[in-house]
Amino acid sequence: MADIFDDRFDNVDVKVSDNLIAKGEDINITAKDPTMANLVIGVGWTLNAFDADTLDLDVSCFLLDKNGKTRKNEDFVFYNNLQDEDESIVHNGDNLTGAGDGDDESISINLQGIPFDILKVMFVFSIYRGEEKDQNLSQVRSPYIRVINASNSYELIRYDLAADAAEMKDTAVLVASLNREGPKWHFEAIGEAVEGGLSAIATGYDIIIHEG
Repeated sequence: MADIFDDRFDNVDVKVSDNLIAKGEDINITAKDPTMANLVIGVGWTLNAFDADTLDLDVSCFLLDKNGKTRKNEDFVFYNNLQDEDESIVHNGDNLTGAGDGDDESISINLQGIPFDILKVMFVFSIYRGEEKDQNLSQVRSPYIRVINASNSYELIRYDLAADAAEMKDTAVLVASLNREGPKWHFEAIGEAVEGGLSAIATGYDIIIHEG
């Protein structure tokens, strides 16, 4: 985590229209829109309509502290836990098919409501029962994640994972993160597949997985 007085981005001329970013890029969203207090993380994808067993892709997120861990199980927001305890992060529902235009799933975030000891919000794509069905991320077409100003529906950032996901043979990927740096928030495109799927990611962040 950078120093809260990090001034690398302070004198950069950030253009809101330059919204497409690539893996590894880090964007100061506070600089792109200083008035933004509420945002929506929109995600979308397209599936192969000819697959006999439809792939169910999900987005979830983890609220992480200075140690890169969750504080409690409620810091894992996903289809079975649609909001954190402070209601600052709300998952807007599960899409089982990826059908239709526009975002397939979304997460609403109140930046000012996120607890001060949370320094990172990690966003994850995962395939439900992917290993059991012998499915992997390379079967997902045109996956993306974007950041939208909730007050005016303006898209600030979009990360298109199509090229990165095409080589992924795992069932889960760390897509991107929101990182707190003092009063600033940064969005980082990660695109890192994780062996073992969503359960491996959750366990790594100290989430207690209940079997059965």
